[in-house]
Amino acid sequence: MKILNIELNAFGSKDIKEAFIAEGHTFVDFLFAKKESTRNNPGEERRLTSTLRKETPDLVFSFNYFPIISKVCNEEHIPYVSWVYDSPLVNLYSYTILNPCNTVYVFDRELYMEFHRAGIGTIRYLPMAANTERLDAIEKGAKLPYLYDISFVGSLYTEFHNFFDRMISLSDYARGYLDGLMKGQMEVQGDNFIQECLEPVMDELSRALPMEPNADGVESREFLFAQYVINRKITGLERPGLLQAIAKNHVVDLFTIDEKFSVPNLRNHGSVEPYEQAYEVFKQSKVNLNITLRSIKSGIPLRCMDIMGSGGFLLSNFQSDFLDFFVPGKDFVYYESKEDLLQKIDYYLRHEDEREEIARSGHDRVAASHTFRHRVREMFRV
Repeated sequence: MKILNIELNAFGSKDIKEAFIAEGHTFVDFLFAKKESTRNNPGEERRLTSTLRKETPDLVFSFNYFPIISKVCNEEHIPYVSWVYDSPLVNLYSYTILNPCNTVYVFDRELYMEFHRAGIGTIRYLPMAANTERLDAIEKGAKLPYLYDISFVGSLYTEFHNFFDRMISLSDYARGYLDGLMKGQMEVQGDNFIQECLEPVMDELSRALPMEPNADGVESREFLFAQYVINRKITGLERPGLLQAIAKNHVVDLFTIDEKFSVPNLRNHGSVEPYEQAYEVFKQSKVNLNITLRSIKSGIPLRCMDIMGSGGFLLSNFQSDFLDFFVPGKDFVYYESKEDLLQKIDYYLRHEDEREEIARSGHDRVAASHTFRHRVREMFRV
């Protein structure tokens, strides 16, 4: 097949291209002006239409879903396949999601079920992947030495998009309600109840931070505030809090864009190049942490696939999708609370053979069933 690839410099872009080629497909790139409107952009629509008529691809592919691409593909009667790695992604609630040209894959089973229950058949479930062949080659035949006991690679959600702290006009009641709600959610792994609990303060939230749904979509105010404001704030409290708790007894190595974050016993290395350097960190860490963004309902974050695919030991919060593909205690380890996290860090730092066996098993399971080539085959099987 000939594939028009929407080039976004996204995570996994190089890996998916290699997978397309390895599976016998050809592709041409279309550089998408992502900074422009992705829902209503006549100039970009005309440019894409012209390219489709010139290249005559069998289908269009993109990471994440873009309504204007769906609109053009629907008009040109060309299949549009997208694979979503962001959660939340408000574009999924655009009316264009109903276009019959679409096949949209999401990595979160609970999110998929939300659309399935609504009778929307263009959304399908497909977990994320790792390019184990490329990741294995990073070591060049010799296992890299451990440089870090405990590491976390990712945003702290203290750096940007902190909409919550802009709501300075909230009443004492609303602020207390939200504080209690967030504290309760931070005690629960594997379920998120924020969106269902916002109705009592919804009007006040909207006054404090005007945020309205798109006119061409079905997302609610509750969805926008829960996923883009409250859950990000929870994550911005949870990740630094857990790292600080771990650092009371262990040296923690942090790789993040928030270079100002500092607590005793934590080494902040700043951001890390994502295509190769991040994977070296995964390989050279005894314990790799995953603390999932709270808006991801049940899905396995891309970071987890990257860690296991690199042969790193993964210690993650509980996400129910793990249980469909991986065996806890054999392929990875999950924690259920801060206390459980701290105990498991102590245990696996002391039990090196057990830790390394789990890392090997997780890597082998990803290599056997969860590479980009596996995902490309699944896409084209559909």
